[in-house]
Amino acid sequence: MITHNLVLNTGATLIVDVLAPKIFRLRLDASGRFQPGGLERYRILNLDWPDCRVAINAAQETTTLTTDEAVLTVCTADGAWNLSRPDGAVILETAAPPHGDAHTGFSLELKLSPDDQLFGFGDETRTCINKRGHKNVMAITNVTSYTPIPFVSCSRGWGLYLNTTWFHRFDAGATDPNRLAFHADRGMLEYFLFAADSQAEALKLYTSVTGPSYVLPKWSYGMTFVCDEREVRARDILYEAYEFRRQGIPCDVIGLEPDWMENHYDYTIDKKWSQKRFHIPFWLKGKNYGTFCSTLHQMGFKLSLWLCCDYDLSEYEEMLINDGKLPKPMPAEDGDVADDIIKDPHFRPLSMDKLTKTGVPWFEHLKQFVDDGADAFKLDGANQVLYHPDRKWRNGMDDAEMHNLYPVLLAKQMNNGFTEHTSRRVQIFTPSGHATIQRYAAIWAGDTGGGAKTIPALLNLGLSGQSNVCTDMQVFDLPGIHYGFFQALAQGFSWHMYNQPWFLPPERFAAYKYYANLRNQLTPYIYAAAHQAHQTGLPIMRAMPLAFPQHPETSQCLQQYMFGDAILVSAFTDQVFLPEGDWYDFWTDNIIRGPAWVKAEYPADRGGCLFIKAGAIIPMQEPTAYVGVTTPELLTWHIYPGPDTDYTLYEDDGISMKYRDGDIAATTVTGRATADGYHVTIQPRCGRYDGMPATRRHRFVAHSLNEVDLITPAPEQEEAAEATVKLKR
Repeated sequence: MITHNLVLNTGATLIVDVLAPKIFRLRLDASGRFQPGGLERYRILNLDWPDCRVAINAAQETTTLTTDEAVLTVCTADGAWNLSRPDGAVILETAAPPHGDAHTGFSLELKLSPDDQLFGFGDETRTCINKRGHKNVMAITNVTSYTPIPFVSCSRGWGLYLNTTWFHRFDAGATDPNRLAFHADRGMLEYFLFAADSQAEALKLYTSVTGPSYVLPKWSYGMTFVCDEREVRARDILYEAYEFRRQGIPCDVIGLEPDWMENHYDYTIDKKWSQKRFHIPFWLKGKNYGTFCSTLHQMGFKLSLWLCCDYDLSEYEEMLINDGKLPKPMPAEDGDVADDIIKDPHFRPLSMDKLTKTGVPWFEHLKQFVDDGADAFKLDGANQVLYHPDRKWRNGMDDAEMHNLYPVLLAKQMNNGFTEHTSRRVQIFTPSGHATIQRYAAIWAGDTGGGAKTIPALLNLGLSGQSNVCTDMQVFDLPGIHYGFFQALAQGFSWHMYNQPWFLPPERFAAYKYYANLRNQLTPYIYAAAHQAHQTGLPIMRAMPLAFPQHPETSQCLQQYMFGDAILVSAFTDQVFLPEGDWYDFWTDNIIRGPAWVKAEYPADRGGCLFIKAGAIIPMQEPTAYVGVTTPELLTWHIYPGPDTDYTLYEDDGISMKYRDGDIAATTVTGRATADGYHVTIQPRCGRYDGMPATRRHRFVAHSLNEVDLITPAPEQEEAAEATVKLKR
């Protein structure tokens, strides 16, 4: 990383860091403090970059920083700047001189082009995905703004990440249609510019700074079912889990609501299992048999526990960066008390925080539950989405700075604590977050159900770097079930309702079972998409403008999206836009040519449209009772002939952190149209991981009106192949 300091004519210092040829970091603080924000202080951002080639030219009125990919020109009088490409084409420029001061806040105003569409900002509104003409306050708020993320990308390609957790405001052309503006009353100005050529590249650059999307345990991409809260017992939960197996409905995770605790909604670190409902006899402690948890595991289920938190997480973060030392305390007593005759014990420092125990990390008390068999945790919005206007946190922050940071620290400590304790990945669900949350947790859309309004919420999260998303599945209609199983994660939800699938009317029960099995079969495709999100920043659920930037009209498509590379999903809508090219109707195999708006037509016993992009290659497995972590030996490749296609299947051990070190196997499959048919070739696997099958069988299903020639793996490969072609005449 190359750093250059500019002293402006105003007397303020502007610090410019060049992290990479397309990434610039700018910091402006007239106070001269340049105190790192929480995400940098707690070592969450990736700021460790090798030097890149930068030419710095300091002229009388401007300073220019030139890389191989971009040019940043700064006015030395007032800090105004423009970002351009090496050929001189302007990417982005300021509309007014920026201002930044730790004490008085910041302002940044940028010029917008007439056709610019703006995407991102997280889940701070559910009325649109194109944020042009919209404005809001960036502060986590229950229901209305669960996960504000100060990252924005433009339809022309550039991206910007405002690195602050202070409450602030953005105005994306709502007041002045030609300006994108950011304002805050406190905090210095710090932001990253991404000189990308596309939104997809902007996402990749953004997640290279804020961290890649976490690949959850493989079983997380199966189905989670959260059970009833009302004084249910271990036996009730076990029989409910057993019913999933008996009914042939794949399910991987059983979640408990707050009644698993002895004290309902226990915020303390002294919580215990309910002795009446989830008692673990002392002689079975640490055993892998006989307990409620071990019995769930024997049936192939993982266990998730609901948690609430209002603990001061900042103390432990300070300990981590200060060699285990506690933050400097306030003075024990005021003034000289040597002459105090009584020595009254009541005259001691009074802490309003009755939950936090000095020197005790939050996750420490959860290790006992992990040892008992907990594999996952679902974090309540209480109290992380609530404001604490009079709270002074132990790291010295006010709530105006700590509030947006808190859910990130909670997810970080939950994730890292579990992995350090077990060497395994963990499923963490949270309803709220901020920039970098994608590194640690999945986000569900909070207590807002699984209806039409939540689709923009999930798409906006994906446009902001968060891939692992879902809702509480809506089961009172077929569209809710259809949509619920075609999210990055699938979560059934009971709570105070009887949403168990076997209680649904026959038509909906049959649909639920069908979709649950279809999702289970799609596990290889979904899990590979999770790896793709980790590597590239592209989310599993992709808003149409992200997938098809050549169609600006798709910014109005709020009820459809791409599910991975190949599957277009729609729900709660009468019309679907099909981008350019041929599309296979999943339900009929009929081919429709785009671009076109088409009527949303699907079978009466299904809940929405599914279209497959021509040229798609989709791997599927045989149905199983649960996903688990094993790799199937037999894969069925569904071939949808069309343009030349390369598809890569990513696999790993499903549970360890070794995927981060490259313990992944990649299988590339190509589809090529030739004069004598359509050829599909499977390349040899590249890479290895623990538990990888030594051999694999392949079956092919061709969705086409024309006969195709399928080429199976070369004889020298270690994998055997079984080819089957199904033709529609």
